[in-house]
Amino acid sequence: MTTPPKNNAAPVDPSLSRYSRQILFESIGVEGQRRLGASRVVLIGCGALGTVLANTLVRAGVGHLRICDRDFIEKDNLQRQVLFDESDIEAGLPKAEAAALKLRRINSDVCVEAVVTDVNYANIESLAEGATLILDGTDNFETRFLINDLCVKTDRPWVYGAVIGATGLCMTIIPGTTPCLRCVFEEAPPPEFNPTCDTVGVLGSTVNVIASLQAVEAIKLLIGRGDDINRHLIQIDVWSGRFVNLNVASSFTSNDCPCCKRRQFPYLNGERAATTTTLCGRNAVQVNLGVPMRMTLSAMAEKLSRAGASSVSFNDFLLRGVIDSLELTLFCDGRAIIKGTNDPDRARSMYAKYLGN
Repeated sequence: MTTPPKNNAAPVDPSLSRYSRQILFESIGVEGQRRLGASRVVLIGCGALGTVLANTLVRAGVGHLRICDRDFIEKDNLQRQVLFDESDIEAGLPKAEAAALKLRRINSDVCVEAVVTDVNYANIESLAEGATLILDGTDNFETRFLINDLCVKTDRPWVYGAVIGATGLCMTIIPGTTPCLRCVFEEAPPPEFNPTCDTVGVLGSTVNVIASLQAVEAIKLLIGRGDDINRHLIQIDVWSGRFVNLNVASSFTSNDCPCCKRRQFPYLNGERAATTTTLCGRNAVQVNLGVPMRMTLSAMAEKLSRAGASSVSFNDFLLRGVIDSLELTLFCDGRAIIKGTNDPDRARSMYAKYLGN
């Protein structure tokens, strides 16, 4: 009688039975599944890309997932951010918390940790502590360059992803082996050449394709199949069906990259940190004081009400209100998202006027 391939056998450990179809895939098998279950991943950003990434990896059986996100949920997120629904908006939950609650119900074997914070140069090293892999679910170059600085400095792999309109990019980065992000994009493109969700929109289908590519690259790295990664910059256009693997190897071998060759980390050192961030497609600005603090939201709610704010409400995580025709969302760490303007100066002024410098 012919002996079946070892990966086609039922897993000995009953706790792996939920992953039986994944284990049957020869490149993963029982040993790959066990490695996946022992892995620790940090996901930075839990919006469009981040929710698909988190959903896919938790269902796949990653051992520990730390979700770091600064934002709250709005109705127009639901078109593409697959872990959220209208009840999350009604509950006023931050994205990281809402995602973690859903994911724990999907797979209780996975340790899902929610961190409601703005990832910046002052906290990224502590947030990434113990992680073997970083995943990019962000929407801006500054945070991606920060991730790149950290991963190159600490010799840690990460997976870049970006989506706008029907177009998406994905690249797996293994420091010292593949080009880093600044090998390919030494600087962020100027605003006039950098379209946003607000100007051209975004298709949920594009998000799902790119995040799925990121997830499979992550799984390869987590189970020790790094030789199988795609070493190109993947570019897709889901509307036209165009799929291109761009050979970027020369950017690593021939260029004098400021990050991975010259070991300069200005984003990680805080030399290029921003105190305000214009949020993609939101007509909103985030104000970050850059100083660790803890606000008592009940006291701030009273203060804003006395100042004439309307519709003030708060929970354990955030406070909301409307003042000077702007919508304010204030988090416990002192960050604020001010909606109704793309002007950082106006946002900073509003913050200083009502919340303090």
